[in-house]
Amino acid sequence: MPNQDELSQGAKQRFVETAARAKNPLESLSYQNYKAPTGEEFKLLCRTKTDADPKMLKWAFKLAETNVGPFYKKLKMGWQPKIKAAELNKNWARYLVVQNDKKENVAYSMFRFDMDHGDCVLYCYEMQVAAAYQRKGLGKFMMQILEDCARHWHLEKLMLTVLNNNEQSISFYKQLGYGKDEISPDVLEEADYQIFSKSLLS
Repeated sequence: MPNQDELSQGAKQRFVETAARAKNPLESLSYQNYKAPTGEEFKLLCRTKTDADPKMLKWAFKLAETNVGPFYKKLKMGWQPKIKAAELNKNWARYLVVQNDKKENVAYSMFRFDMDHGDCVLYCYEMQVAAAYQRKGLGKFMMQILEDCARHWHLEKLMLTVLNNNEQSISFYKQLGYGKDEISPDVLEEADYQIFSKSLLS
């Protein structure tokens, strides 16, 4: 395969389209099971918008509202529930859902495959873990799965958005090797968020 910089926009677009067409883009990866350091075992499922349980989508919204709603409310953009609910219900949305041994949803990521400023990327829109299941390695494991997925489909990087006042999330992503992307708003723009990314090119 040629160097990624030498690939045409058309070739990169085809990588994105091929990944997006896959019913389960994680199928060839070992992602279905996770055992926490505590010994707890979890099962992971990959869903599209069309095969996602409506109850799961409502739960995902509530978890986002609980986890990041308070951060949004402290920013000028505020918490906008209708917009968040609409985002979670996009037809292109993919969900990586974690269940405990009782088959209860405890964490999820929402992502898509896309072209972003000339790069073919996997964009992580949400990464939420229920409070009782945080600090068990689930977030790190899910991010690793998304990175492996992006590499499998020959995508250049994984991108995500983080709120400026969510210091815990900023620290978490930095520990995993993420940093400000070149398209992230600069200080003069006074945005409430930053765009982080991690190059996946070998």
